[in-house]
Amino acid sequence: MMSTSTRGFSRRRFLEGAAIATSTLGMPFIRTARADAPTFKAGVITSLSGENILGGNLTKRGYDLWADAINAKGGVEVAGERFKVEMFYGDDQSNPATGADAAERLIVQNEVDVLFGPYTSGSTIAVQPICQKYQVPMISGSAESPNVWKAKPEFNFGIIPAVDITAGKSLGVLAKTANPTPKTIAVIGVNEPFSKETGEGFRDGAKEAGLELVAYELVPAEGDLTPVISKISALKPDMVAVGGHEEPLINVVKTSKSLNFRPKSLIMHYGVTDPAFAQALAADADGTCGVVVWLPSVPYKDDLFGTAKDFAEMAQKKSGHEPDYTEAGCAASGLVFGDAVKRLGKKPGLKPEDRVALKDAITETDLHTFYGPIKFEKDGDHFHDNIQPVPVLVQIQGGKTVAVGHEAGAGAALTYPLPAWK
Repeated sequence: MMSTSTRGFSRRRFLEGAAIATSTLGMPFIRTARADAPTFKAGVITSLSGENILGGNLTKRGYDLWADAINAKGGVEVAGERFKVEMFYGDDQSNPATGADAAERLIVQNEVDVLFGPYTSGSTIAVQPICQKYQVPMISGSAESPNVWKAKPEFNFGIIPAVDITAGKSLGVLAKTANPTPKTIAVIGVNEPFSKETGEGFRDGAKEAGLELVAYELVPAEGDLTPVISKISALKPDMVAVGGHEEPLINVVKTSKSLNFRPKSLIMHYGVTDPAFAQALAADADGTCGVVVWLPSVPYKDDLFGTAKDFAEMAQKKSGHEPDYTEAGCAASGLVFGDAVKRLGKKPGLKPEDRVALKDAITETDLHTFYGPIKFEKDGDHFHDNIQPVPVLVQIQGGKTVAVGHEAGAGAALTYPLPAWK
């Protein structure tokens, strides 16, 4: 789905304030110094320039965190020996076609053993045919569009569950957490690629969560929401779920208050984790729920990074910012590669047939990490995506975003039903 190529304007532009933009204009290919000993060669394709540079640097930081951590231990373990990882970088310049060219050069010129995927789903989709052509596996720590996986990419594997899965599962977490149990839901989706997919995830997940869908409204990114909110208000749903970017999300709250409509629960996707959301709405933001797939508080751990909290502290020490789930997903991509190479038992450098065997080893991944469980789907619309993680339900309380629902517990009690507007 090429229209997702500018996903930098979508769900994670909320995080741009936390990203460190390291300009690489004029340097589309960067590499670490070559070691004398044999190394595994990993190619990173992401947006190191252009409009998605901030998100691109989130992915780069995550991949580099893994490379630094594994190399500090002597490298990836194979047959009792350790081999360091050498990182190569290709800049897609926030353009899918450029990303495909970058992938081809990394494979042909740098002879990388594995690719780590781009920030945007559009670039990821563009790179998949290159991976297929050269039979080189790619592990994508960022892509979330379900269209990536509907293509059934043989050589690409996703760490973050597709947005339709995350949105759908989140309704189940909310319905299970709320007391009394909600029965009805109305869904609003903004009519642009990523937001529409989020809305569809909420819509399709309603039935599985045991909720009756009383309305599904697709709205433009800009415009008066009064008619839609008025229609939904008359239906009196227990829950309202919204897929959109920051302005539509804020407008839903403002319009609902102006019409004195307050559902028992209001859930959005990633937007509520942006401090700007709460700042724009002040006290009116309180009670709004959101969804993330990873937080430093999740109860997961592994032998390299330790706990999720340990990883967050490591990342913050290096960048000065608490990592988001993008960095976590990208760092977990390296864990998948290391685990697969160890099981493969092949030392560097890998031959073409070894890379195919590496792809097969990645397919059989069943791993527990600081990010959460990782196991790739082998058929269906989410082929080669990792849909194992349970979404973390968050809610704004007192102007702060706190975890209120997860399979392993939460940091605060869910406010439900929401009180009337003041």
